[in-house]
Order: sequence, then C-alpha cells, then structure tokens
Amino acid sequence: MSGDKLFLDTNIILYLLSGDETLATFLDKKQLYISLITELELLGFGGITEKEENVIKDFLSQCKVIAINGKVKEETIRIRKTYKTKLPDSIIIATALYLDLPLITSDIDFKKVDELSLIHYIK
Repeated sequence: MSGDKLFLDTNIILYLLSGDETLATFLDKKQLYISLITELELLGFGGITEKEENVIKDFLSQCKVIAINGKVKEETIRIRKTYKTKLPDSIIIATALYLDLPLITSDIDFKKVDELSLIHYIK
C-alpha cells in the first residue's frame, strides 16, 4: 500500500466539490482512485445542472476510474454476503480491497469491513 494513493468514496468527492478545504489539503498531491460506481452516482444524480456536471467531469478527469472486473465482482459478492452492505458500497469496498488502497469515506457502515484500510472522515 502506498501513502500517496487513495481510494475515494462518493461522499468525499461531494464534500470536496462543496469546498471542504480540509479535504482539499489532505488530498493535495495524492493519486486519486474511484470506482466506476462513484462516477455513475455523481453524474447520474437527477438534480445536477450542466455547470455542476462539468465541474464533476473535470474532477473525475483527475482520478483513475476503476471498472468492475472479475476479481472485483467476486470480492463484491463476498463483501455483500459477509457484511450485508448495499450493493454500490460493496462494489466500492471491493475495488479498494482489490487495489490494496486505503479508502476514505464518511460512511460509518464501512467500519464493519475488518480487512479494509479505512480513513473515516468526519465532516
């Protein structure tokens, strides 16, 4: 696991795009990874304006978006069965585990996944 790489949950990106300076400082100069699910959650939200969509797309262009592959799929199934997490959360967790990267989130449910290297962010 490398200290300059982080896997971001959707809520962290929303905080960051809302102007959270603490997060901006923490994430500065880090290589950022996200799940395809996060991209879908951000861009698929029905209430975003064209301007907001462009801001999101600009941010996403600075991240490495990880698609679902066979290993992520298997890990997702295991996570979902073991920890009873929601499907999108299971995919995000499984992708972070697959990449062996710390996951930053404010979602308390992620704490129950023992093998996950978690950075729990409290806003």
